[in-house]
Amino acid sequence: MRQRLRWISETYGHAVVGIALCILMAACGTGIEMTEHVTDKDVRKVLEQADSKQASVTLEAYTDSLAAWKTGKRFWVADDQVKQMLLYSGFDLDSLHLAGHVLNYDGWVTSGLFTDDNRKVDIRFVDSITGQAFVYRYGKAVEAFRPGFTLPMLIDLDMVEHIARQVQGKDYYIRTPIWYDQQTEQMKGGRHFIKVHIDSVLPGNAVMPLRVLFTTADTRERAMVWMSDNASTMHGRDFDALFVASDPHLAHPEISDANWQKITRGQVAEGMTKIECGLALGSPKRINEIPDQRGMREYWYYDGGAYLFFVDGLLRQFNK
Repeated sequence: MRQRLRWISETYGHAVVGIALCILMAACGTGIEMTEHVTDKDVRKVLEQADSKQASVTLEAYTDSLAAWKTGKRFWVADDQVKQMLLYSGFDLDSLHLAGHVLNYDGWVTSGLFTDDNRKVDIRFVDSITGQAFVYRYGKAVEAFRPGFTLPMLIDLDMVEHIARQVQGKDYYIRTPIWYDQQTEQMKGGRHFIKVHIDSVLPGNAVMPLRVLFTTADTRERAMVWMSDNASTMHGRDFDALFVASDPHLAHPEISDANWQKITRGQVAEGMTKIECGLALGSPKRINEIPDQRGMREYWYYDGGAYLFFVDGLLRQFNK
């Protein structure tokens, strides 16, 4: 360090040396030079302790294949845009509205100029309401019809019933506060880690093929959540990501009843631990740790400018 300062002095003069010393002293006094930016990987580990104590629910997977389909198998039309997949000369695409209809399977054929292995599959359906016949152009070869495949904008009602048989009429504890109104399907404020009764499982939409309708055990409030099926890549919306089998509070006996009530409503308060705050708000987007003479200071940052400020593991200040 002395050699470095001597070189600076010889090159730039004593004024620059003074500035350099001020910067070094300030850094040493505040501990800023030790500021650590925690990576996204580290952030995901913040709630591991809490999540590992919650009893997950694993449902029996639904598997099916085109070869096993029987005539009359039912599919729910999730979106009017399914008409873009259909071949039928007797209708005007602009006036065709099939959302909410049930199409009955009526066989399949291959089309193409090559061998059967690489011909494209077309599936025949009959509208259960109007009796109109349609051809659904899947656009893939026979080999693509492995167990678990899905048809865009169509929901297999056998899959819906398979899930419903496993969870309908049972009690679980909901993990997500993102609820929707059962009638309007508009997002509404909800709570998490409270007991709910699963009333029914219904077909969903083109993105989330399942709707799970439930009633809260304490206030009898009714709401619903959107859920993916086992064939989806959106595992963050699987049943085991939305519900747990046992009361999460029992896994955290160290948390007071008063703080647990805040957690279920997504609220935090000064003096809460990082585990309590993580349960209430979820994992932060970013964490900064800054050690100083008073202990370890830690900032959790969330979307929308919200942040939590901890000193030695306890919440001291927040903005949410």
